[in-house]
Formats: sequence, structure tokens, C-alpha cells
Amino acid sequence: MAMKHRAKGALALFATTALLVAGCNGGDSEESAENELYKNPVTLTWWHNASQDGPGKTYWEKVAKDFSALHPTVTIQIEAIETNQLQRTRLPAALLSSDPPDIFQAWGGGEMREQVEADYLKDITDQVKTEVANIGSATEIWQVNGKQYGLPYRMGIEGIWYNKDMFAQAGITAPPTTFEELNQAVTKLKAINVIPIALGAGDKWPAAHWWYNFALRACSVDTLKKASVDLVFDDQCFVKAGQDLKAFIDTKPFQPNFIATPGQNDPTSANGLLANGKAAMELMGDWNRGTLETVSANPEALTKFLGWFPVPAISGSAGDPKAALGGGDGFACAKNAPAECVEFLKYIVSPEVQKGYAETGTGLPVAKGAESGVVDPSLKSVLEATSSATYTQLWLDTAFGSTVGTAMNDGVVAIFAGNGTPEKVVEAMKAAAKK
Repeated sequence: MAMKHRAKGALALFATTALLVAGCNGGDSEESAENELYKNPVTLTWWHNASQDGPGKTYWEKVAKDFSALHPTVTIQIEAIETNQLQRTRLPAALLSSDPPDIFQAWGGGEMREQVEADYLKDITDQVKTEVANIGSATEIWQVNGKQYGLPYRMGIEGIWYNKDMFAQAGITAPPTTFEELNQAVTKLKAINVIPIALGAGDKWPAAHWWYNFALRACSVDTLKKASVDLVFDDQCFVKAGQDLKAFIDTKPFQPNFIATPGQNDPTSANGLLANGKAAMELMGDWNRGTLETVSANPEALTKFLGWFPVPAISGSAGDPKAALGGGDGFACAKNAPAECVEFLKYIVSPEVQKGYAETGTGLPVAKGAESGVVDPSLKSVLEATSSATYTQLWLDTAFGSTVGTAMNDGVVAIFAGNGTPEKVVEAMKAAAKK
């Protein structure tokens, strides 16, 4: 998550002096800006989505305090906001205003492309070359036209979190590797009166992620890559994703009233059902380990029964069976944020701070050298699967941008609610792409 500040004052001073000696007027603005770092009091506003009380929220508070201790001229004001509210409401409104947060959650992909086109973000390319080199290819999701506008602090693939004890009680001897096996597991779990899969369709995106995974299995990698760039959804695989989803919904694998259940709010949410032994499975990203702990009445018991496995393959499908849906969390700086914002971003993704993030168990770090911080067995499984995935497809609502993504998610949730169709999802996506 964080990067160390590397002082460049002496180098900047040398370069500026050389330019003045050469007779240049004004000097290099970037070097001059670096030379002014930490000289005057600065307050950074920081919006992140670790809104639940728990290790993630606590750790971000520590990171902010530690940075301010290193740089006493910098004060960091944190506002922790629930993901849906932050991504869909608060942040878009703030970016439209004259006073956006200085540093804020950024998911990259098409969503970031839209923000760059609207001139909301600071180009940090030149300042973060060291960090980009250390993180590697994951940083590309936070690039637009080859320029860096944000950095990730977490990256991992999605999979199915499950209760190993319930699987054993139902006679399920190994995690499913195909959807046929997953359907068999659902049947066995129902036979012992256990809710097979918890679903938070009330927040839309947890339900939409099932469609994303069916699309990943139905569509070739090339088709998904092209769709993410061209926003063309003519391939029949997108309709098939909805057909496969509907067939799966018809097996009734979810809890009653799943359409109104929130995703990750409290013990009554979908993740609360899994965390407290009331459901056997939940489809979710690597961050779920941390959110499960925040809603568990018995974190020690959770650690003992919790397991994870990759989303199963579909026999005979066009998609790569070893491809995975994934993504990460990152931060970006508003265009007019002070230079200290970039330095704080670099601090967040430094190996030392990243290792501390990994130790919270709330997600997988991206910085090389931080892997040793991953100690939870289920998160180690996610880390291994992330490393071995043949292709990682960014969350489709992020990859396609907010306009198409919102229309897509609404259409998918309508299928779950019983008043939508596979064809209507694709029609909505195509219509949104024309806006």
C-alpha cells in the first residue's frame, strides 16, 4: 500500500542552480515543486472505503499518523466511506465540485479513463517511476494512454469463500472445480438444511459479479479485451452469460430475500451469513477476508472454518478455464492536489507499509517484498491462484466504465429479481455505450 518518500531536495537544488547558471528564466517547475515539499503546512483530505471498524480502517489511521510524524507539516484528514456510496455518489459529485478530496479511492480501467478525460486527476508519471517498477504490470490498470494517474495498493482475483466444516458435514470432499460440481455441492448442502450461497444483491454489484464470471467463461479472452476498449458487445457470449446465470439462479442456491440483502454491511449482510456459520459459500474478492472478520461474532472460529477456491470452470465453454476475474484497489490524487499528495501515495505503496497492510488480512499487497506479510491460509490460497491465473480480467463494470457498468449491473440484477432477461442486459450495455 504505501511508498517511502525519497528526498530529492539536493538534486532539485542542483538542477535548478544549473539552469539559472545557463541563463534559463524561472527554472524547471517540477524540480522547483519538489524543492518546496514539506516547507509549508499542508492538509490532505483522504477518502477511502475501509468504512467498517476493523483492522483495515485502523491500519489506514496508523498510516496517516506515521506519515505526518515523518513530515510534521502534513496533516491528513480521513473520511471513510462505504464503497457503493463512495464510488457511485460521493466521489463523482466531489470531482465535479471545486473542492474534491486530495487523495481518494481509484479503481482504474474505464472509470479512470473517464476521470482523466474530464481532467480530474493529477498525472504522476514522472514522480512514481520507482514505485511502478517495483509493483509491476498491476500498475497498468491505473494508466491512461501510457501515463500514470494512480497506484494500486491491493490486487487479487475473485473466488468462492467457503465453510470447510459445512462442506465436510454435507459430504463434499473437495472444492468444486467445475460448475457441474458446484451444482452438486449446492444440492448436498440443501440436503443438510444449509444455505448454499450467500448473496448481497441489495448492493447490486455482488450479484453482477456472478454474471461477470459467466461472461469470463463464455467469452474468449480476446473478445473481453476488445469489448473493454471498443465497448462493442455483439458477440453472443454476452447473451450466453445471462442464460448461464439464469440457469444457475433457477437451482435456487441463494438465501431467501437475497434481492434485498446488502453485501458487506453487518452480520445480517451476505458476508455476515458466511462469517457466522449461516451460509456455506460467498463469491467475493480477496478483500473479503478482512470484511468477514469485521462482521463475525467469533473471529477465532471463522479462521478455523474458512477456506477459498477459484471460480469453477464450465465444461466446453469458449473462455479460458484458468482465467480469473480480478482487480484491485488504488488511490489517485486530484489534479490540483499539492505535491505532498503524491508523496503520501508513494508512501502508501512502499514495501514496508504494504507488508503492514498484508498483515491486517484485509487484502493482498502489490509491492514486491511485502508478500511475507500474508499469513492467513485462505489469503495464501488467493495469492497462489492470483499468481497462476493465465489471464486476469478487470471487474467488468470498472473495465467498461461507469456508464456501461451501471447499465450492465442494473440489467443483471433484474435477472436476479425475475423481471430481466439475458438479452436485455446486452441491449442496455449497447445503449449505454452510445451515450
